[in-house]
Amino acid sequence: QVQLVESGGGLVQPGGSLRLSCAASKSAGAINVMGWYRQAPGKQRELVAAITSGGSPNYADSVKGRFTISRDNTKNTVYLQMNSLKLGGTAVYYCNVKTTYGTNLAWGQGTQVTGSS
Repeated sequence: QVQLVESGGGLVQPGGSLRLSCAASKSAGAINVMGWYRQAPGKQRELVAAITSGGSPNYADSVKGRFTISRDNTKNTVYLQMNSLKLGGTAVYYCNVKTTYGTNLAWGQGTQVTGSS
């Protein structure tokens, strides 16, 4: 079973930056896609960005140009660099990993990103 450990959330001012990390356990051979989702209060969980094992990224339109997803396959780790964070951008960010066929393998426990005014 794949285990995910997230880090990097916190308090950020509008326009600020944060970097999230998510490390998958060593039993991660079936992973192809690693990604980040977020859930704001009262809203559904939504895809933020994902990246394949070959390095092809996919972004939600709302974060294009501001967020960058990357991964280190040697460490089974995915990163999300978030720049120009918006006012009110409070959400819990969840790491997610899937197989080549889109099957969910695991979700992280979530890391809180809180936008301050």
